[in-house]
Amino acid sequence: MYEAHYPSIYNYSIRRVGVAHEAGDVVADVFATAWQRIDEVPDPPEERLWLYGVARKTVSQHRRTTIRRRRLADRLMIGSVPEPRASPSQDPDHDRLFEAMGELRPDDFEALRLVLWECLTHAEVAEVLGCSVNAVGIRVHRAKARLRDALLAKTSLGVPEIPRHRPIDPTRS
Repeated sequence: MYEAHYPSIYNYSIRRVGVAHEAGDVVADVFATAWQRIDEVPDPPEERLWLYGVARKTVSQHRRTTIRRRRLADRLMIGSVPEPRASPSQDPDHDRLFEAMGELRPDDFEALRLVLWECLTHAEVAEVLGCSVNAVGIRVHRAKARLRDALLAKTSLGVPEIPRHRPIDPTRS
């Protein structure tokens, strides 16, 4: 199970925590949980979705721990120099995309990432998130629409003219 699913669980984790060593910690916790609860792990192929569910909860716990740790460090630092902000990427479209993604509702964003980045079906995402397939479809649709609207609002050039598809006229060559 570890060899079969390590790459997908690692990729899931790195996309959410953003730092390789922290993603490695998350993956280790996911598979440690699987080992501790081996009797609860479903048979193949459902174990992959079960691992995604554990990874989702582990990432959430990791974020809470990170926030608590930062708050404690902030309280302990007196008169410290603020951390430099993350440097913007060289691609302004990339920056706009990530800014727009940050504005999505968390449930919609997670459903969209599971469908697009992890290549899960709506049924698989529903199992990971513990909701209905219909709810996943709505979340993904809503996330795409909001992402599109946010990107269009941030684009200074406006919307490019998209040529309309015209039926082929057999009398014209």
